[in-house]
Amino acid sequence: MKSALRPRSQFPLLAALARARVWPNVYDLIAFALLIAAAALLAHGAAAARDPLALLSQHPVSLDPSHLPEYALRTTLRMFAAMLASLLFTFLIATWAAKSRRAERIIVPALDILQSVPVLGFLSFTVTFFLGLFPGRQLGAECAAAFAIFTSQAWNMAFSFYQSLRTVPRDLDEVSRGFGLSAWQRFWRLEAPFAAPGLVWNMMMSMSGGWFFVVASEAITVGDTTVELPGIGSYLAAAIALKNFAAVGWAVAAMAVLIALYDQLLFRPIVAWADKFRVETTAGQQRPRSWVYEVARRTRLVKRALRPLAWLWQRAMRLRWHPRAVAAAPSAARATNWIDRLWLAVVLAIAVWGAWYAFDYGRQTLNGSDVAQAFGGALATLLRVAVLIAIASLIWVPVGVWIGLRPRLAARVQPLAQFLAAFPANVLFPVAVIAIVSTGANPDIWLSPLMVLGTQWYILFNVIAGASAFPTDLREASSVYRLRSWTWWRRAILPGIFPYYVTGALTASGGSWNASIVAELVHWGDQRVQAHGLGAYIARATEAGDFHRVMLGVAVMSLFVTLFNRAVWRPMYVYAERRLRLD
Repeated sequence: MKSALRPRSQFPLLAALARARVWPNVYDLIAFALLIAAAALLAHGAAAARDPLALLSQHPVSLDPSHLPEYALRTTLRMFAAMLASLLFTFLIATWAAKSRRAERIIVPALDILQSVPVLGFLSFTVTFFLGLFPGRQLGAECAAAFAIFTSQAWNMAFSFYQSLRTVPRDLDEVSRGFGLSAWQRFWRLEAPFAAPGLVWNMMMSMSGGWFFVVASEAITVGDTTVELPGIGSYLAAAIALKNFAAVGWAVAAMAVLIALYDQLLFRPIVAWADKFRVETTAGQQRPRSWVYEVARRTRLVKRALRPLAWLWQRAMRLRWHPRAVAAAPSAARATNWIDRLWLAVVLAIAVWGAWYAFDYGRQTLNGSDVAQAFGGALATLLRVAVLIAIASLIWVPVGVWIGLRPRLAARVQPLAQFLAAFPANVLFPVAVIAIVSTGANPDIWLSPLMVLGTQWYILFNVIAGASAFPTDLREASSVYRLRSWTWWRRAILPGIFPYYVTGALTASGGSWNASIVAELVHWGDQRVQAHGLGAYIARATEAGDFHRVMLGVAVMSLFVTLFNRAVWRPMYVYAERRLRLD
């Protein structure tokens, strides 16, 4: 007996650790390996961003495939930096718009305008600023590239979060107020969790949308300023300029590998985690799964290390930033109405002043033919956008519903959909140019599909998010009442996904206007094909460094997008908010 107990007594510390469940398990080892690898890659990429700017000209982008891992790391870090900035922007600005009527009157139109401003429009006015912010360092160019990617991600996420906050079920809001939760507590206990599923899917879509414009953000040419940052986007731009089909194929393969990696390591775990926030009274039969999420749930030391953060979070949830609301007196309500009117007058005065300033600035450098050309191109682009969004809706709404109602299928389709959404239109430029030049086809027609290539997925992702969030109890009720065919679509699923569809269609519309910059004027080597439209007008002005015509094109595009959103999408938002809430 004494000899049998001897091995255990030789390692009392290990035995105590095992009994206390402090000793790491295999899941801790996997988690630590992933965290160490991520930290090492982040440190390597951050160190490279601090190099002198002159090194970019001394070591230009090489088409050697051996450089693709380094380029992929640099591009990924830029995209995730832009994603973090987009999340911060979404939580601050979208929440402010949803909570304040006065802020909403400025923020929502501003988002309409900003999502219509093309990436090239932002680059035209920000590259010099960021380069001057960090003179002689690559960090300035890195910030310019990350900001350009941010402008292709933030608006979609902000609109999604805003729509979700405006459609929180009234009964849940009343219950939270009945329990005396403050505005801070309601946001984190009810509103943010309710918006989480839709926001996660729009994060994936925004990440893919960033890929669509990564070429323009890494291979920056604005007038006399040319900066080519190491990355997959600049690699692809160089391959297209040199007509190197093999290098184009290597770039696409690298994109596919990257998308598969961050889908497995980041987005699929987040989708599995956000599934618990679905609004329903019965449990779903199928739940999304992720091996990374399971590893995180089964770790031992990682959980113990995160306990202080969890304690701080729980303490933060108990804070009451605002006192409980009290009934307003009639005089206070009248004062609030007058303040609202005064605020609206101030906003209109600022808008009129801004319009007059832009008009006065433009008339000194532009003439009537420039304005006529810009407005004529805008009408042509508007027609393309309307037709393409209608066609994309007819195709992807049924497909999105079918996928979203099947979580296991959604998990399998998710990486493929992300890759298709990230597939840059630049890859198809050779096919488009060669086909149009050889057949004599009309570029006004056959360049149009390039506009919706990357933006149609906004509709698909949002419809999948809406169908995934559709309550299981409502699905069961529709089965009990034997709703079939068109009745089921009209009475059940279409009202359920409509708020999500409006967000997807609105951002797809704005993204299509943005994509017209690269789709209406395409290059393959020294060959050039262009369609008549506002996108081609802005692209030509950007290449020439003509900032006056760039500003005119951006202003006209913003005007058209804002009016179209106000006439079409905004009434749909109001209808969804008032009639299609899950109350």
